[in-house]
Amino acid sequence: MLRSSAWPASARTVDTARLEESARVTASSGRHGSAPADRLAFARSVASSAPLLSAGTAGGAFAALAAVGAADVALARTVEPHLDALGILAQAGVPAPEGSTWGVFAAEGPGLRLTATSGGTGGSFALDGTKPWCSLASTLSNALVTAHVGDERQLFAVDLRQDGVTVHDEAWVARGMPDVPSGPVDFAGVHATPVGAPGWYLTRPGFAWGGIGVAACWWGGAVGLGRVLRDLAAARPDSELLQAALGATVADLADAEDALADAAARIDGSDPASTSDDDWSLLAQVVRSRVRRAVDAVRHRVVATIGPAPLTSDPAIAARVADLELYVLQDHGERDLARIGRIVVERGGVAW
Repeated sequence: MLRSSAWPASARTVDTARLEESARVTASSGRHGSAPADRLAFARSVASSAPLLSAGTAGGAFAALAAVGAADVALARTVEPHLDALGILAQAGVPAPEGSTWGVFAAEGPGLRLTATSGGTGGSFALDGTKPWCSLASTLSNALVTAHVGDERQLFAVDLRQDGVTVHDEAWVARGMPDVPSGPVDFAGVHATPVGAPGWYLTRPGFAWGGIGVAACWWGGAVGLGRVLRDLAAARPDSELLQAALGATVADLADAEDALADAAARIDGSDPASTSDDDWSLLAQVVRSRVRRAVDAVRHRVVATIGPAPLTSDPAIAARVADLELYVLQDHGERDLARIGRIVVERGGVAW
């Protein structure tokens, strides 16, 4: 699956073909109608063998996420936050309970606020309020959740099975990733344990790196679409239109892979303490924007080329297109491009 020469050595520690096949088996047996527990069990399995994201393992972490995305986009959407949470806990020196499954709930929403209040004993806190975009909250055992503590945000570990947690899966009406409900969650006096000091979660290098990990899932999902087009072109070798569409797709996917591979190499060769948060933020946003542009181009081209029949008769293709369209919206398009421009105007960061 990996072709770019920019991938660091850590990427070669992952057997992407084997991981992708395992993910495909899980997806084919569980995507339509089976319990979410099957996908979470797969996430735990990946965590037991794939490297967690850190300086020195970024290539392997990104390669693993891309391989899962190439098999099934929604499965990657399940695996990525579990691995991200375990990596965050490891960085903070906080052990994860045996057999636990994790999400990361860090989004903010207009009119919604989650507040953490110190319990005064043993460093415990109580969470009150509503958190939006909480993927799989009804099936996970635990989550890392950001909450407001005064003027700052702090990360907390929460057992989602305790009283006071109310999940609103009914609010999730999306046609993309319908089996990964990401509705809001209400917290009422919910016990939580701090993970890191106030502000730590958002300012550590791993925050930016995790955003690149999400882009690796997008790229893997687009690789799966590219294979659909490749198979169609192989079946109709006289069609120059199909060959041209395939050629453009190969170029787009190669550009996205190079962006991910270069980022992984920079992370693996870095001393995070010697690089500013803004440097990592710029890298992550540029990579995410490059990958999103490529993924959007591939998705639009494949859909236009294959026509409506596969989208109405092939469940796997229809799901991949819908899932990927929704997933890349984690990138905020023009707002994130404006963020890149702001960083460059204020700090520089580009050679020209």
